[in-house]
Amino acid sequence: MAANVSEALVADGLQSMGLIEGYWEYMLSNYTKWQIATWGSTLVHEIVYFGLCLPGFLCQFLPLFQRFKIQADKKESFAKQWQCFKLLMFNHFCIQLPLILGVFVFTEVMGTPYDWASMPAWYITLARCFCCLVIEDTWHYFLHRALHDRRIYKHIHKVHHHFQAPFGMVAEYAHPFETMILGTGFFIGALLFCTHISFLWCWMAVRLLETIDVHSGYDFPFNPLHLIPGYAGARYHDFHHKNFNGNYGSTFIWWDWAFGTDAEYKQFCAHNSATKME
Repeated sequence: MAANVSEALVADGLQSMGLIEGYWEYMLSNYTKWQIATWGSTLVHEIVYFGLCLPGFLCQFLPLFQRFKIQADKKESFAKQWQCFKLLMFNHFCIQLPLILGVFVFTEVMGTPYDWASMPAWYITLARCFCCLVIEDTWHYFLHRALHDRRIYKHIHKVHHHFQAPFGMVAEYAHPFETMILGTGFFIGALLFCTHISFLWCWMAVRLLETIDVHSGYDFPFNPLHLIPGYAGARYHDFHHKNFNGNYGSTFIWWDWAFGTDAEYKQFCAHNSATKME
């Protein structure tokens, strides 16, 4: 009985892979590399970004999930979300789209393949994405911390901190210069590890998942991302928006721990724990 179940699961998995391969081959047969690299990357970014923002958006209307909201006293409003959405559209199509136009050039210069046969195994892709997260987190920590320098903060990074109680869409709500400065960390990983166009899309999806999660404003105990060693999470980054200083890492807590920039957060957590015990 168990053997039959295992065989059925394997068969279903192979059938699903065959279906995906069929769609992939259809894409290669009907679109040019330029179209795939440019419009395919744009579609992946927009669909993944707003698709991941949707659950957090719906949570504000569901009382069941309000107990997981970190700053429960600060509710989202239509005006704030509309303000966020407008700047997002500007950044996505006036800043990020021109950068995406360079994907085709990048893949041509680097000889990056598009074919199904050259696609790396899923576990290799995930391992490379993790390495990219480490690289991006390192870049983000030091450049993000630099953007908090009083001499430049009000000119650039203050835009992102407009929302002291963040929600998912705030992830890419930023000054155009910040989008390019901090976004460079994404491209460093891509430059080092991209051996297939599918990897670029997977890395994009992983990075968006992480940044939308930490900006979601909700700390769900069943969030599987907390299984990642050293993962910061929404509560960690939410404190950064509330406090303005400290907790500069994007994905992990390591650099903040190493340089002591999580001290205020630790004091905040200790105070909350003591208050609950009283």
